[in-house]
Amino acid sequence: MEKIALRRLNEMLGRIYIFGEPALRKKTKPVAKITQGEKQLFDEMLKMMHKAECIGLAANQVGINRQICVVCVDNQVLKLANPRILKKKGFEVMEEGCLSLPEITVKVKRAKEIICQALNENNELIKFEACDLLARAVQHEIDHLLGKMIIDYAPIWQKLALKKKLKALKEKK
Repeated sequence: MEKIALRRLNEMLGRIYIFGEPALRKKTKPVAKITQGEKQLFDEMLKMMHKAECIGLAANQVGINRQICVVCVDNQVLKLANPRILKKKGFEVMEEGCLSLPEITVKVKRAKEIICQALNENNELIKFEACDLLARAVQHEIDHLLGKMIIDYAPIWQKLALKKKLKALKEKK
């Protein structure tokens, strides 16, 4: 990512993208190296995430086509680039919401524990374990970076029941 002036970055991160916007369905581009621009992006995304009172945010949710996400669970902050799940263990189903699908929740089956690899904000390749809510949040954000959303996990009957709401979100964008 080219060096982005902080002012320009703030202009780019003006809003959360909503269901129906093409950026949410595209697989994001890997990050070659963490530069000052990515560090600023991490920090601005964290601010947006906290302001929205959520636990995770992917770069494509704010219109940036990069494999970057931030997650904060129980004051544990993760700033990740190119995150990959190496191993999954156990499964559980929980209701999930998403900033890009306001007022919609879907029951999603995810791994209870994961081992993940990513670049951190210091351009170091890290490997970490996560379980429970942290594991779920990381998996949710990785899905975003791959162009997948929680609605994709919904059974057909729920998608049909949400058809009007989804159409309204698409028209709102």
